[in-house]
Order: sequence, then C-alpha cells, then structure tokens
Amino acid sequence: MNVLVLNAGSSTLKFQVVRTDAERMAANKDEKLARGTIERIGGEAVYTLRGKNGEPQRGTEQMRDHRSVVDFVVKWVMSEASGTGITRISEIEGVGHRVTHGGEQFVRSVKIDDAVIRGIEETIDLAPLHNPHNLRGIHAARAALGSGVPQVAVFDTAFHQTIPERAYLYALPYQFYRRHRVRRYGFHGTSYRYIGHRYRMLTGRSRDDTKVVALHLGNGASICAIDKGVSIDTSMGFTPLEGLVMGTRSGDLDPAILDYIAAKEGLTLGEVEGVLNKQSGLLGVSGLTNDMRELLDEAKEHDDRRAWLAIEIFCYRVRKYIGSYLAAMNGAQAILFAGGIGENAAPVRALVCEGLAWMGVKLDEQRNRATVGGAEGKISTDDSRVEVWVVPTDEELLIARDTVRVIEGLESRY
Repeated sequence: MNVLVLNAGSSTLKFQVVRTDAERMAANKDEKLARGTIERIGGEAVYTLRGKNGEPQRGTEQMRDHRSVVDFVVKWVMSEASGTGITRISEIEGVGHRVTHGGEQFVRSVKIDDAVIRGIEETIDLAPLHNPHNLRGIHAARAALGSGVPQVAVFDTAFHQTIPERAYLYALPYQFYRRHRVRRYGFHGTSYRYIGHRYRMLTGRSRDDTKVVALHLGNGASICAIDKGVSIDTSMGFTPLEGLVMGTRSGDLDPAILDYIAAKEGLTLGEVEGVLNKQSGLLGVSGLTNDMRELLDEAKEHDDRRAWLAIEIFCYRVRKYIGSYLAAMNGAQAILFAGGIGENAAPVRALVCEGLAWMGVKLDEQRNRATVGGAEGKISTDDSRVEVWVVPTDEELLIARDTVRVIEGLESRY
C-alpha cells in the first residue's frame, strides 16, 4: 500500500510517501519513496523535496493555503522527478495524518470520518496552536484526493492514555478536571511507540518483559516511563511546556513566577506564557541559541560560561527525571535516547549518564562517540547493569504503518 503521510502546521507541511503492508512491516522492509517540507504557506512558499534518489529539489512557488500545498505535493509525487513510480491518484491508497491532540476521546489511531473530525474539533481548546492546522491538512487531502481514499488520524497523545490517574491528575480542585479536563496528556506519543517497539525488535524482548525509560530530546524534549509496552508516566503535561528544559521552553517552574514576572515586567499573562514557550530554555539561559549543536561548539571553542550553563541545566533536568521514573517503575532494563539531540549529541548523552553510576550505568565512550547520524545501537558497556541505547525515532514510518493497520483491520503490535 502506498501511504501519503502528512504533518500539517500553521505555515508548514511535512510529508512522506511510504510503501508498506503487513508483510513489509513484519520484515522491517518498508520502502520510503519520497519526502519533503513546504514552508511559508500563504505566500511565496519554499519547498524542499527529496525523491527516491535522495537528492534535494528546492524552489519557491505561490501557495495560498493547505489545499494548494497538498495539490502541489500530490502532483510532484506523481511526477517522474519524484521517482516513486506513482502515476495516478488511485495509486495513493491511504493518507496518514499526525494529529497533535486527541484528548481523552481518542486512545488509538482511527479512520477519519465526519464523527472523528467533530471529535478533533472538540479538542481545539486543548491544542489551539496545532489541531486547527491538522484539520486543515485533513480537509485539504480530502479535497485533493477525493473521499474514496481512506484517511487515518494518528494522535500524539493517544499512547499516554494508559497513564494511571495518580500520575495524570494535578493536585488541583477536582472540579477543574471534571469540568475542563485539566490533566496531564503528554506528547511525543507516536515517537515513544516507535522507540519502544524498535527496542524490543533489537533485543528480542517481549512486551511483558520490557521496562525502559525513553527520552525524546530535540528542540521539544520529553521523557517517558514505559512498562510492558505502555506509557505509565511522561514529563509533558496539559501542554508541551511542562517537564524538561527545551530549545525555547522553560520546562518545570514554580507557577507563582508567572504572576511575579507579569507584575515586575508589566506583561499580560499571555505575554508571560509567550516568554516561557518561545524565549526560555536553552535560548533563554545561554542568550545565544536554542540549537544544542551550536551551544556545544560555543562551549568547546570559546568556553562560554552561559553556553555551558544551558547544557548543564538541560542534562541535570534529564538526569533528575530519569531517577524519578526509575523510582516509579522500580527500576528498568534500559535508557533509550532518541530525537535530534538524543541521536546526535554524544557529549549530552555522556553528561546525562555521568551522574547515573550509582544505579550501575556504565557508558562505553567509543560506542557513544560512534553512534551518531542515524546510527542505532547499545552505547553502554557489556557489564552495565542498566543498558543505554540510541534508538532513532521514525514517527512518519509509524504513522504509515498505523494507516495500513487501521485501513486493513490489522492488530497493532505496538
């Protein structure tokens, strides 16, 4: 089955074309035929497209909305330049959409119909910056491909619906949960599903024999405790702001700080929230950048104090959360690193693990340095009591696989 995977944002759209089916999934032989990103939707859009040969095709074109973008993508996918071998719309047999928030209603991926669209609309209050744009992607694909092509919604929050009440509820008056569903939802769930499954494939462990702490470290960063294949706790909460230090997000802080800063700086509550989401984290501490690669270079080349401080705060927060989740699960077999930082920043992985010797973590320096750039594998020593792995995530592949499973009624192995 040829699956078009769409991730629609406010002014961007990312896509992949994946050929997969039950047999390919079982053998881990899915084919990635094409991918691309379109930015600055609403004007002179900038596109980067990569066909099967991997060579980028870059350019600009007027694209006023998501419908025109999806039309452009479908036309390119069917062109000889893409190398997909797809020449007719009918050969695109399914569309998988990344949807940020499914609330409490959606606990798994579902085939999209009018009732599902209404359900996603009902969660807009919980994700006003994401779900409206996800819906635009769904409507654009319907218009471009026709109602005959089945579409599937894959929710970032769904994986975390297994978190127990003691972990997802805040210690607020209970009526806030009853009336407004204020609770921990968690995000990066699609990534964690893939990471956990891939770890089991690499090690031969069964679901029931798997207990891991997984880290998705990128510009957005979170951590998840996975026991027997399901999420039992995660660091992001009601919104993605809670938890770890991130590129531009503060992560955990005393909520009284909001009112204090608002009074001192003459800001509205909304403006303070903007500071916490867009001007804090690595960027806020360093005063330089939200890019961990640039911070590592600056720290190494110029010994910049605030660059080092941002890196140390980031790693310290990760290490604290690892310790708390090990306590929540009564130990674990492995710590898994994924995401742009987790997969590529060997010095960050080393700093995180440096304070975990008490629990038997022993990092192999050579393995750690070598496992970058998309490589996967164990980076701890063979006698490390808790293993440490790098498991590159692949959310688009999981969305494509889920699309096939939902359309064909296959049981999920994740």
